Amino acid sequence: MKTSRTTHQGRGLRRILGVAGAVAGAALIASSLTTITATAAPTAVSAAASELNGYRNVGYFVQWGVYARGYKVKQIDTSGTAANLTAINYSFGNIKNDTLKCFIANKAQGTGPTGSDGAGDAWADFGMGYSAADSVSGVADTWDQPLAGSFNQLKQLKAKHPNVKPIISLGGWTWSKNFSKAAATDASRKALVSSCIDLYIKGNLPVIDGRGGTGAAANVFDGIDIDWEWPGSPNGLEGNYVDTANDARNFKALLKEFRTQLDAYGATIGKHYTLSAFLPANTADIASGGWNDPEIFTYLDYGNIQGYDLWGAWDPTLTGHQGNLYKDPADPRPKKFDVDTAVNAYINAGIKPSQLGLGLAAYGRGWQGATKSTPWGPATAAAPGTYEAGNEDYDKLKTLGTEYYDAAVGAAWRYDGNQWWSYDSPRTIAQKADYIVAKGLGGGMWWELSGNKDGSLVGTLATKLKAAKTGPVTTPTTPTTPPTTPPTTPPTTPPTTPPTACSAPAWSATAVYTGGTVVSYSGNEYTAKWWTQGNTPGSSDPWSLTKSCTTTTPTTPPTTPPTTPGANAWSATAVYVAGATVTYGGLTYKASWWTQGDTPGTSPWGPWKVV
Repeated sequence: MKTSRTTHQGRGLRRILGVAGAVAGAALIASSLTTITATAAPTAVSAAASELNGYRNVGYFVQWGVYARGYKVKQIDTSGTAANLTAINYSFGNIKNDTLKCFIANKAQGTGPTGSDGAGDAWADFGMGYSAADSVSGVADTWDQPLAGSFNQLKQLKAKHPNVKPIISLGGWTWSKNFSKAAATDASRKALVSSCIDLYIKGNLPVIDGRGGTGAAANVFDGIDIDWEWPGSPNGLEGNYVDTANDARNFKALLKEFRTQLDAYGATIGKHYTLSAFLPANTADIASGGWNDPEIFTYLDYGNIQGYDLWGAWDPTLTGHQGNLYKDPADPRPKKFDVDTAVNAYINAGIKPSQLGLGLAAYGRGWQGATKSTPWGPATAAAPGTYEAGNEDYDKLKTLGTEYYDAAVGAAWRYDGNQWWSYDSPRTIAQKADYIVAKGLGGGMWWELSGNKDGSLVGTLATKLKAAKTGPVTTPTTPTTPPTTPPTTPPTTPPTTPPTACSAPAWSATAVYTGGTVVSYSGNEYTAKWWTQGNTPGSSDPWSLTKSCTTTTPTTPPTTPPTTPGANAWSATAVYVAGATVTYGGLTYKASWWTQGDTPGTSPWGPWKVV
């Protein structure tokens, strides 16, 4: 049975300041402004299997968007947006207030400090049945299938668009309350991480209203995004637990635990799982949480910097920019914010630009009673919004009044004589895309996809990045079959009688298969359990192994190459970072990422590569 929520307000709110306050003074300095009209959406470009011309393009998909917003996963496909994305962050997963573990339930989000306690939406996650018209696959859900809802739609989207990785995002503005407690001890960290992997990566869902069960959501999510707002800082939501003395240290240890357990589980199936994070822009929050410690980026694949909510109608009397790229000399506030300062806070701390993504807004923040078209003018109240006062989707703002753009500040806004809205427009997105390329950043991130249903803004960024010089992102390769441990002594002579060759047609990533279809792949034959497209045999649920066979005769293995002088012998207890070299079994290996306890040579897709 579906449980409705009382409100979704604030779930996506990521204000850079936790305490709203009036700002005295409104001295304005003239800027070079340009009045422009709306532009047509660019044509979507295709993405590579794991990146977009060396860049990431990550979009948040909100759990509650399937209700009043009417935004379902299928629209990511039909709008062309899926072809322009590299990852979809599903928002959000909650941490239980009493167990301090990941969980899913049907309980409405309440208000006040205890409003998030036990809150969840299993109905949207995996309970809601989809018609053929609303389903990515074009096939209606049945009443008795264990996985439905958005999780199943994401699985279908991934089958159709292997370039897109669904990632579960934990926390957010409203559900970050229990991170501090869960991260406080080694035991609690291990328990939290284990529960999140069990629930979202292994897919062991609770049984609710006939849906769910062991492995029901296996192979839906390709990683975990940490959205703790904010460790060590009082600037999060009222009621959040904060340990100003220990959160930064515990946060780093939590990321290490996520990396360790994700790698350990991934090694058993030959897969690298993504670990990402949402990064603050406020330098005070960066420092209090230790976000600028390069060590945490040995655990994270990447992080996305908050590039929006730099200002909003929590001060209803002063208009201003919510996502300006550079400082505005007209800004009268004592504490000024801009995207460039936030980005440099990470880079100057020694963090690789390639591991940083720039957050972009598919919505705007606005005021009413504004008497000036220029920013930092007087206003009387938050502008009316469809779901929240002072907040509105890009789709509903893009034709309101007149648009203004200041290239020197990297900001756009709209004004109709009463309402004044700050937002990202095609011009600011194009400018920020150039900034991403010039700074060597890893790409962009969107909050959130339902604000731009036709994907025109997402496409603007993708088009610019696709046409730019090749970006810096290198993504670990996902293997097609699980690794096996090689024999201690490899055979020197091929078998006298070669095994029987596969007779079934070869599997194709673009073909559609129905239940009972037999294909051959990588020396085996597989039978489809149900409809599937793009799911690689041997690494995903729809395929069951029918028989082993081969089409080639093994060859005599090569002799052992010499080891590299100066490399130390591998140790199971030592910690190695990317670039470290070791010797093991007569070979020299180089670490591709942080690792501990992963035996070199046991997995061709693990952290160790033969030099």
